[in-house]
Amino acid sequence: MCGITGFFTTKRQMPTEEMGNIVENMCKSLIHRGPDDGGSWVDEEAGIALGHRRLSIVDLSPEGHQPMISADGRYVIVFNGEIYNFLELRKQLQSLGYSFRGHSDTEVMLSSFCQWGVLEATKRFNGMFAFALWDRQERVLHLGRDRIGEKPLYYGWCGNTFIFASELKAFKVHPHFQPEINRDALALFLRFSYIPAPYSIYQGIYKLPPATLLSWNRHSIHPQPIAYWSAKIAAESGVAYPFTGSENEAIVHLEALLKDAVRIRMLADVPLGAFLSGGIDSSTIVALMQAQSLQPIKTFSIGFHEQDYNEAEYAKAVAQYLGTDHTELYVTSNEALAVIPKLPSLYDEPFSDSCQISTFLVSQLARHHVTVTLSGDAGDELFAGYNRYFWGRSIWHNIGWIPKAVRYFTAKVLTSVSPKAWNQGVATVDAMLSTKLKLAVSGDNLHKLASILAVPKPDIMYADLVSHWQPHEAFVIGSSELTTVLSHPNLWASLSDFTECMMFLDLISYLPGDILVKVDRASMGVSLESRIPFLDHRVVEFAWQIPLSMKIRGNQGKWLLRQVLYKYVPKKLIERPKMGFGIPIDSWLRGPLQDWAEDLLDESRLRREGYFHPQPIRQKWDEHQRGERNWQYYLWDVLMFQAWLAEN
Repeated sequence: MCGITGFFTTKRQMPTEEMGNIVENMCKSLIHRGPDDGGSWVDEEAGIALGHRRLSIVDLSPEGHQPMISADGRYVIVFNGEIYNFLELRKQLQSLGYSFRGHSDTEVMLSSFCQWGVLEATKRFNGMFAFALWDRQERVLHLGRDRIGEKPLYYGWCGNTFIFASELKAFKVHPHFQPEINRDALALFLRFSYIPAPYSIYQGIYKLPPATLLSWNRHSIHPQPIAYWSAKIAAESGVAYPFTGSENEAIVHLEALLKDAVRIRMLADVPLGAFLSGGIDSSTIVALMQAQSLQPIKTFSIGFHEQDYNEAEYAKAVAQYLGTDHTELYVTSNEALAVIPKLPSLYDEPFSDSCQISTFLVSQLARHHVTVTLSGDAGDELFAGYNRYFWGRSIWHNIGWIPKAVRYFTAKVLTSVSPKAWNQGVATVDAMLSTKLKLAVSGDNLHKLASILAVPKPDIMYADLVSHWQPHEAFVIGSSELTTVLSHPNLWASLSDFTECMMFLDLISYLPGDILVKVDRASMGVSLESRIPFLDHRVVEFAWQIPLSMKIRGNQGKWLLRQVLYKYVPKKLIERPKMGFGIPIDSWLRGPLQDWAEDLLDESRLRREGYFHPQPIRQKWDEHQRGERNWQYYLWDVLMFQAWLAEN
C-alpha cells in the first residue's frame, strides 16, 4: 500500500533538478501512506516526473522499490495497492520466458504490461490498485484504477501541467496548482455526504472512475477514461443468467469463493489482522481467516459507553468462539472528539459520513499491532443488508398503486404534525407502519416518509432515500446540478426488481464514493493497509448470479451469506438488529460539540464566506438544539465543509 503522484508538463522543458524537487515535495505530503521508503523518477526531455511513497507489505527488500522500470526498459510505474493473483500471473509469465529479480507484485505488473499490453494486462489483475504507467517508447502516460474503486486516484490540469496523485494533498504542493472550489461539487456533497466521481471539491480536478484507464500524451486535450470492466454488465449478466444449482450448492460455491478471496488477501510479509464488529460481514471474514491460519488471527474492535452505539460485546463473543487474539478499546467521548480536528486533513476534501471517526479509531488501534487488516465492507451492497432494501420496497409495494394526489395529501397530513409531537406517541400509526412497512417509526422517519410519498417512480424514491440537503439551489450559492451516476439512467443496469436496482446503484455510487473513501483515508492516515475480500471481482460477479430469493428471506437480508457463516459461528452469537458503526453525533451537537458547531455555523460567518444561504442551516441548527428534530446528518454535512474550509 502506498501513495503515488507525478506530473507531466507541456509548455517548456523544466530542469531535472527542479522537477525532482517538486515531485519529492509532493511525495512528502503522502508520507503517511508510505512511511517505509520513497523515490522519484524524472525524464526532463519528456517533461514527466513520477513519485512514490512505500508502505512495505510484500517483498520488503530494495527489489520492491518504486518507481520501478520494466526489464526491457520500456515502462516506468508507480503503483498503490495489491495484486492478489500476482503469484499466478508470475508463473504464467515465467512459462513465457520472463525472469524476475525480486518477489513483488509490481514487477509482475510490469512484465504483464510488456506481454499483454496495458488494457489486457489490467483485465487480468485481481486486486485493489491505482497506478501511473509511463510508456517511454510511445510517450504515453496511463492511469488505472481497480474495478470497484478501493484505491483513490485524482488527476487534472494545472495550467500547462497535468498532475495526478493518490490524495489532493500532493496537488497543493505543486507550484502551478491554484485551487478554486467547485460549487457544483459542493452541492453534490451536501446531497450525498461525499463528492461522487468523477468530481472533486476543486474545479478542474477529477477522480478517475473505478474500472477505467486514462491514457494521456502531449497531443491529448481532454482524454476520457475507458472502462476495462463493467459493474453494469456484471449485474445484468448475473440476473439474466442466474445460478441454477440448489441452495446447498450455492452455499458451497459462495464459501469456496470467499475462502479463496480471503486466502489470497492474507499474503503479507508483515503482521496481519482484521476488523471485527461481531456482525455478519466481519464475522464471516474473520471466521474464514481463522479457518486458514495455524495461529490465532489478531482481531480489533472498539466500543462506546453509549449502549445504543456499542457492538464491542458482540465482537468479543465471536472472537472468543473463534479463538482469535482479540483487542478491544472502549472509547470515551473525549477520545472520539479529539479525532474531529484531524478530519479535514485526513480526508482532503469535504466528507461527512460520521462513521469516519469510528473507522479512524479502530484503524489506529489496529496499527499498534499489525500493518495489514481485512474488513467486511461491501457485504451489505452485495448480499442485500441495508435496511432501505426492505422498507424501501415495502413502501413502494404499499403506496405505488395509490393515486399520486392521495399520496400527496397524506404527505401533507404527516408533515402537519411536528416530529416532536409524533415522537410523543401516535400508537395506531406507529403499529400500522411498523407492521406494514417494516419501518422503525419516529417523527423524523414519518417526515422522511412524507417526503417520498409523492414521488412518481421508485428510482426517484431511491435518490430521495440517499439524499440529505435538496434541492441544492436553496443552500449552495451559485451552484447548478451536475450529472452523476444517479441522475444518468443510461449508466444503470437494466433490472426489473426495485431492490436489485437499489443494490446496483449503491454498488456504483455509495460504496466507492463513501464506504471505500472512509476506509482508505482512515486506515492510510495511520499507515495501515486495509483489504476487502468481498470486493474480489469473482465474488462480486457471483453475488449478482445469486437469485434475490437466496439473499432475502422474509424481512432479513444476507440469507446465503448467513448460511456460510453459520458453518463457523453459532447463529445465536450473530442474530440481532443491525447497528452500523456510528457515533452519537446527535447528542454531541447538543453537548460537547455545541460551541464548536455554533462558531462554524454562525450566521455572519456563513454570509461572509459566501458559500451557503444561512437561513435554512440556522433553522435546522435551532430545531436540533430545541430537540424538535434530529438533524445530525444534515448539520454534520455543513460542519465538515466548514471545518475543511477553515483549514484549507
